[in-house]
Amino acid sequence: GTYLFHQGDEATSVLFLVEGRVEISSISTSGHRQLHTTVERPQLIGELGVVGELPRTASALALDDSRVWATGHDVFMAFLAEEWNATRALLRALARQVQSHEAFVDDLLFLDLKGRVAKRLIQLVSPSLEELPDDDALVPSIVTHADLASLCGGSRENVTRILSEFQRRGLVGREGRRYVLRKVEALGRIAGL
Repeated sequence: GTYLFHQGDEATSVLFLVEGRVEISSISTSGHRQLHTTVERPQLIGELGVVGELPRTASALALDDSRVWATGHDVFMAFLAEEWNATRALLRALARQVQSHEAFVDDLLFLDLKGRVAKRLIQLVSPSLEELPDDDALVPSIVTHADLASLCGGSRENVTRILSEFQRRGLVGREGRRYVLRKVEALGRIAGL
């Protein structure tokens, strides 16, 4: 329940999630909450603002007890200036972020909402769309209908209808509050994979 930083804050440090779970989200000018991602594995958070000398474009909220290391702007930039391998790794990570954003724009243009929901569900259980996971893949964290709608660029009501349809067709199930992808290949076809 602790915010690590808020959208619009000055980017004075880079954070590294050691353990725990952090949600990255932003609020549009119309007040709509946009979930960007949930970070669950050790990785950098907030590096874009530091490298670009920009204000924070999103907020970071700890969802569970988390351990986070912080490094000041000047220390981080000096480290990057001296360590080419680290700089290359950061550039690769930023390039993957750009590629991910471009893919999302393509999805908005070329996939209907049902296809986007199917694709996002698969992406929640698989690091790559090159090789689909096995059937009965469990979504690793609790994702609400509103979260999924935000990730897909749709309304919560429409995403709820699509999830209900997927459940009726046996493509998706529930284990407690978490989703299970019962028929991954069929979801992949809907997603155009």
